[in-house]
Amino acid sequence: MSRVDVVIPCYNYGRFLPECVSSILQEQGGADVRVLIIDDASQDDSAEIAQKLAGGDNRVEVVVHPTNRGHIATFNEGLFEWADGDYCVLLSADDKLTAGSLSRAAAFLDEHPNLGFVYGHAVPIRPGRPHPSARTTVWGTTIWPGRWWVERRFRVADGCMSSPEVVVRTSLQHQVGGYDRRLPHTSDIEMWMRLALYSDVGYIRADQAYYRRHDSNMSSAYAAPLPSLQQRRMAYEIFEEHAGERLADGERLSEIVHKRLANQALWAATRAYDSGRTDQVPVDELIAFAFDCWPAASGLSSYRSLQLRRCVGPTLMPYLQPLNLYAPVRRAKEGMSLVHWRLLGV
Repeated sequence: MSRVDVVIPCYNYGRFLPECVSSILQEQGGADVRVLIIDDASQDDSAEIAQKLAGGDNRVEVVVHPTNRGHIATFNEGLFEWADGDYCVLLSADDKLTAGSLSRAAAFLDEHPNLGFVYGHAVPIRPGRPHPSARTTVWGTTIWPGRWWVERRFRVADGCMSSPEVVVRTSLQHQVGGYDRRLPHTSDIEMWMRLALYSDVGYIRADQAYYRRHDSNMSSAYAAPLPSLQQRRMAYEIFEEHAGERLADGERLSEIVHKRLANQALWAATRAYDSGRTDQVPVDELIAFAFDCWPAASGLSSYRSLQLRRCVGPTLMPYLQPLNLYAPVRRAKEGMSLVHWRLLGV
């Protein structure tokens, strides 16, 4: 049976570690697994909890950093200095796997050697709410050509995964190199695209992991529209740098993603007027970002909508929302598109 190595980076998440590790060791239906917990100089009791877990199961190993090295260096340490099984998973200590997810992913990868990685759906967990029931019965799988999948990422200008639901072929992970330190928030988006340049991509229609949402998430620092857009732009530009000549039609794809990001920035500015939050949202910076991404942004419908709202003004605009017939239609279309692509996993 193929082995799956699970790397668990941990920084001040000791309270989540037992549940995370249990989801690997106790709920994977006999899958051959090995676990490495890397404590990145936590200030809580993470290291002690990790050592206790290792003492209770010889499949668990622990590394404790004397000083904090940061999450990107920790990711790369586990994946490149330790993982040598058939497949590998990067699982944050505050997340966990669903029952049988590794068995499902390993079987899919075993059956299709052309796949570089597979993923499924990640179920969000929110503080103070019971964990949703996971749908672990597979109701279909899909294989996409890697180059098609990469282009899809450029067209939507975003990733479609949280990370814990992804299982990667270790040999391919070692081939493409590590996570890029310049991308503290979107290194995963860049990595998935880099992997897809060399392989096909598999999707399992089942809940493969739980992704915990809370105020301590590293992504919280980039939740606002402008930092998120800036990091996503960097991810695509750095991916193009890594891809080099392997990215066919790179200039066309670059234009697509930069125009998409500009459009998203302008819609974010537009929504600030609609919600009366222009004093909280950096509208001018979003507009500057849009034109830096796409100099012809004045020709976009989002820019025309924004200009209309600027004429009306931020005080009056929220009161006109019931009269704005276009906005709910646009939101409905965007919602249907999101649902459609989430069902497909892309």
